Amino acid sequence: MQIHRPEAQNTIDDRLIDECSDVLDRCEDAATIVVIEGLPETFCFGADFSAIRAAQGVMRGPEPLYDLWMRLTTGPYVVISHVRGKANAGGIGFVAASDIVVADATATFSLSELLFGLIPACVMPFLVRRVGFQKAHYMTLMTHPLDVSQAAAYGLVDAYDANSDALLRRHLSRLRRLSKTAVARYKRFSSALGGAVAASRPLALATNKEVFSDPRNIEGIMRYVDEGIFPWERP
Repeated sequence: MQIHRPEAQNTIDDRLIDECSDVLDRCEDAATIVVIEGLPETFCFGADFSAIRAAQGVMRGPEPLYDLWMRLTTGPYVVISHVRGKANAGGIGFVAASDIVVADATATFSLSELLFGLIPACVMPFLVRRVGFQKAHYMTLMTHPLDVSQAAAYGLVDAYDANSDALLRRHLSRLRRLSKTAVARYKRFSSALGGAVAASRPLALATNKEVFSDPRNIEGIMRYVDEGIFPWERP
């Protein structure tokens, strides 16, 4: 499954969510392993602000994206994120929802939401599940990118190498030995152990809707898209 929107910095829009969901529909019965890749320079950069600008801030709710990440976390397949370049904001959601994360030396990981008055509300349950509350808290507050070695120390990345394609192939050669039935049973079991993702869904969705309905935040996003001015800069 490739995130391929080079014209939009590999950001997330409604079509991307729908297409990823369609892929998972086909993988439900047939696939044992699902690999998520982006582009060499950008894995996924988060929400498509240009789409928000075009919609004048009137957007589909966050439920489809949260539920997509839940499917990655709980689905009957091993999910591998292969990260090259930038993973930011909602891109971290894909990473944190994955079972295994491999990366190359160029990979960076960041949460930029607070810079725009937003909150990574839907990302946080998945990120906390993977790295713990304090590391997710620090990433949220500081907003600056982690390099791949820092992300590995946090537990966000499982393995990295300058040649991540070869690293991915080594993982796949091992994982292909697993049966679909065994993987499905294990994912049900592991999802039940880490049940906070499902329990956090109502709060995460409500908080996401709150920050994306704030007129000041929408105004800041629109000014950034139109003029390249960040919210903390004076126009």
